[in-house]
Amino acid sequence: MGHKKLIKFQAIDGYTNVLQYPEDIKGRWHEVFHNQHPITLELACGKGEYSVNLGREHKNRNFIGVDIKGNRIYTGAKAALAEGLQNVAFLRAQIGHINTYFAEAEVNEIWIIFPDPFLKKGKEKNRLTHPRFLHLYQQILKPGSKINLKTDSKELYDFTLETINEQECTLHTNIADVYGQGKPSGALGIQTFYEKMHLAEGRTIYFVSFSLPSKQIILPPRFAKHEQAIEGE
Repeated sequence: MGHKKLIKFQAIDGYTNVLQYPEDIKGRWHEVFHNQHPITLELACGKGEYSVNLGREHKNRNFIGVDIKGNRIYTGAKAALAEGLQNVAFLRAQIGHINTYFAEAEVNEIWIIFPDPFLKKGKEKNRLTHPRFLHLYQQILKPGSKINLKTDSKELYDFTLETINEQECTLHTNIADVYGQGKPSGALGIQTFYEKMHLAEGRTIYFVSFSLPSKQIILPPRFAKHEQAIEGE
């Protein structure tokens, strides 16, 4: 491990707003925030830019950035502490085990910002909008809650729309070019480091917002080989 990474890992060990593989946290996040405000997750949060920005704008909501890479979480956690954002926290954990850390209906919204689209053949099961992940989200989201995906990957965008249709999800918003009519406002207008880089390269940014169905998420026949992955979560 590089020296800079080591310093960051050591730092988050002492950060009060970072929880690393916590035990017995499920259903007890109100104790972390000392309130009963709605919880929004930023999955694969990286530096946590969305969590920090949303926390600044919505003091009556709680935001949790989730990522496995502590050296990335460090940036957002440090910024949140410096600004005194008591409604922003970070969870270092595998997203594939997300239902270990949150109870049924404990989460009110999910943001997935520029995740790895896993374009190599056979890697579809790792996409964060794959049915096996939606199956996990269904266990922690309050019914009717939104899942928001922002990506520069046309493949992931199309894959997500196909999954939404297959699973009979409710599609709230579908934007095939976020910047096609100027800079967006509100939460959609938050720009991460990677988004700015993608825009500078002339890439198109896609956005989809949807809710899961009341019936249980299932794997379509084309993903039968991924069934074991769901059962093992």
